[in-house]
Amino acid sequence: MSRSKLLLAASLGAAALAMPQTASAQVVTGLDALRNWNLMVLGDLTSSSEVEGRTYVTGNLNGNSSNYQIRTPSDATVSGLPGLTVVGDVTGGAKNLNNGSGAVIGGNVDSGFNLNGAPQTVKVGGTISNTNVNSNTVNSGLAASDPAFMSDLQLQASVLDSSLHDLSHDLAGLDANSTATFSGNRGTFDATPGADGVAVFSIDAADLDSIGEIQFNTNGADTVVVNVAGADINLNDNFLGGTSGLGENVIWNFSEAETLDLSTAWGGSVLAPDADAHTRNYVEGSAVFGNLVQDGEFHLGTYAGGYNPPSNPGGGGDPTPVPEPGTMLLFLIGAGGLFYVARRQRKTAAA
Repeated sequence: MSRSKLLLAASLGAAALAMPQTASAQVVTGLDALRNWNLMVLGDLTSSSEVEGRTYVTGNLNGNSSNYQIRTPSDATVSGLPGLTVVGDVTGGAKNLNNGSGAVIGGNVDSGFNLNGAPQTVKVGGTISNTNVNSNTVNSGLAASDPAFMSDLQLQASVLDSSLHDLSHDLAGLDANSTATFSGNRGTFDATPGADGVAVFSIDAADLDSIGEIQFNTNGADTVVVNVAGADINLNDNFLGGTSGLGENVIWNFSEAETLDLSTAWGGSVLAPDADAHTRNYVEGSAVFGNLVQDGEFHLGTYAGGYNPPSNPGGGGDPTPVPEPGTMLLFLIGAGGLFYVARRQRKTAAA
C-alpha cells in the first residue's frame, strides 16, 4: 500500500473513531473476550464436539452434530451474550443449544438447531430450517429487515479479530520474569509473579516437543503468561496434578503459530489467533484460533485474571458503544485502516 493510501486509511480511522456515537449494543475486546467466551474462532469452525461455555465464530460453522453451552457460564463483564454467535452460515449436522443459551447467526442455518433447556431466543440474518421452534423465539431474515443487525455483528467480529491479535502481540512483548526448567521428560513452570501479580515465561516450541509432562506452579500469580515462539505447535504433554484451575490464570500465547495440533488434555487458556488448529482432546480455559477443526471439548474455567496490558484495550469492564447504522460503514473502514497500518508497522519493525 502506498504512503498516501496509508495516510488516507489512518485519517478515515481517526475520523470514524472520533465521531459521536450512540450506544446500541456492546462490543467486547481483548482480555474481556477471554473472560466472556470459552471458544473464539477468527475464521471457520468445523466441529464434532462440544463447548461448555459460549462460542464466537467470525466465519462459518460446519461439521457433524455439536453442542454449545453445556453448562451455564457466569457473566464476567458483559451480560446477555448468547451461547453461540456465528457471523457466517451454519451447515452440517444439527447443532444443540443448551441451558437457554440462544444464538445469533449472520447467515443461513441449514443444519437446524435443537433448542434444549429453558426457552431460547435465536436471531438469524438469513433463513433457518430443520428447527422445531416450540416455546422458543426464532426470528429470521433480520439482515434484510434490520440494518443494524449485520453491522453490529460485523463490527464485533472486526474488533474481536484486531484486539485479539493486538493482545497476542502485546503479551509476546512482555519481559520474562520466570524461568521454566526442562529435565528429562518433565518441564517445570515455577511462576515468580511481580508486584503486579503477573508472571511471564518465554520458551520455544521445541521445549514443549522435548518433554511429555508439565508441572505448573502458579504460586499465587493473578496472571501467568507463557510466550511460546515457533510457527508449528504440537501440544502432547500431560499435566502433573491435572488441569483444574489453570485456565483462569494461565495464558499460553502462541503469537507466531501458523499450525497447532493438540492431542492431550490442556490446562490453561490458549491464544493462537493466526493458527490453523486441530484439537483432539479437551482444553480447560478460554481459547482463540484462526481456523479450527474441533474433535475435543472446551471446558469452562475461562480466563478470570485482573491483568490488562497497558497498550491493550478491553479490560476495564465497560463495553464499547456501537455506532448507529448511519456511521457504521465509515467506522468499519476506519477501524480496518488503522488496524492495517498498525499491523504493517509491526511487520516492518520485525523485519
